[in-house]
Amino acid sequence: MPQFLFLDMARGQQKIQSQQKNAKKQAGQKKKQGHDQKAAAKAALIYTCTVCRTQMPDPKTFKQHFESKHPKTPLPPELADVQA
Repeated sequence: MPQFLFLDMARGQQKIQSQQKNAKKQAGQKKKQGHDQKAAAKAALIYTCTVCRTQMPDPKTFKQHFESKHPKTPLPPELADVQA
């Protein structure tokens, strides 16, 4: 009977080691894939038009958009000092 107990404990240790090795391998593969370009591009769009909800990456583009697409709407205060 003690022989079976010893084999179960040894296999349990192998299982833990195998899981750790697999987790390390998965992490390595994830790093090789690189970053998600869609997510990075979406994160770069930080300015949102208050009228049409279009997103833009910088205030200069935002001001140009606002002046061309919404000329009758007053300019938002955050765009007042931006050079276009």
